[in-house]
Parts: sequence; structure tokens; C-alpha cells
Amino acid sequence: MSQNIVLLSGSPRKDGNTDKLAAAFIEGAKSSGKTVRLFRTADMEIGGCIGCQSCFAKGGVCFQNDDMEQIIEKLRIADAIVFASPIYFFAISAQLKLAIDRTYALLKETTSIKRTALLLTCADIPSDEAEAGVVLSYQKMAVYKKWEDAGFVVAPELRGKDDIVGRPELEQARKLGQEI
Repeated sequence: MSQNIVLLSGSPRKDGNTDKLAAAFIEGAKSSGKTVRLFRTADMEIGGCIGCQSCFAKGGVCFQNDDMEQIIEKLRIADAIVFASPIYFFAISAQLKLAIDRTYALLKETTSIKRTALLLTCADIPSDEAEAGVVLSYQKMAVYKKWEDAGFVVAPELRGKDDIVGRPELEQARKLGQEI
């Protein structure tokens, strides 16, 4: 069971459906005695990875002096990493993708991360279509990094800012937080 969790949220909409789903996960995790460090990537200055590999020469330190340093520091000691994002045009948000790409700096390091989870919101109707690519990408990343997939929650048909309120996906996220 994970005790130290980093949650990367890519929603640019403050206190929207993705934030509420992430908050439910955090509530569940904390109720089980876990520590969760939330990073709202949309509120951070994170440059895109340019593939220069200078981080490999500098012990996992990117040449870019931006907010990603805070995330990398916490990922080095995390037991689990959780990704939360709205689905925009069949993909995670650009804000979250920037942060994920920048974890490249840790590629040659051994971290303590053993587990991962995914929290998604989308406006589409329930189907495999909207989230299929995101879920597949997440699963491939977990396999590549040798992280155990603790599970994922997808909350569809959310168009308004508070549409998730009262929905069963909030309880699913709480349970996932308790169990990860």
C-alpha cells in the first residue's frame, strides 16, 4: 500500500469536475493515513521537454529552471503517482502532458514509485471512445515504468463545472484513494 502519493492534476478549470474528482481521491487517501502532494500543473510554469538529455548528465536535473523542479523533488520520494485530467479532444490536457513529458528527467533514476492511478473527466457520453486513447497511453506508461496500475476512474457526461457533484465516480475516487 502506498503511503506517499504525488497527484498531478492537469485541469485549467479551478474547482471544476476534475478538481472535485481529485479532491475525493485525496480525501480517501488521507482517511487511510496517506500523505498526498497535489500539483495543479495548469497553475505552474512548466516548459516542454526538448529531448536534449542534459538531465541525464546532471543527475536528473533539467536545464530549465521552472516549477517542474518541485514536482521532480517530490516524485523522487513518492510511493505512487496519480494523474487527473479532463479529456480534451481524446487526450489529457496539455498542462498535464507537459509535466508527464518532463518526468523524462527521472528515466535513468530508480525512484520509489511502485503504483499509479488515473482520474478522468469528460463531456462525452459513456463509451470506450472518448477515454480509450488516454487509458491505453496510461497503461503503456505504467508497464514501461514497472508501476502497478491501481486503477482508474472515468466520469463521463460532465459539461458544467459542478456536474460531478453527487455522482458515483466521486465515491469510486475516494475508494481508490483509500486502496492505493
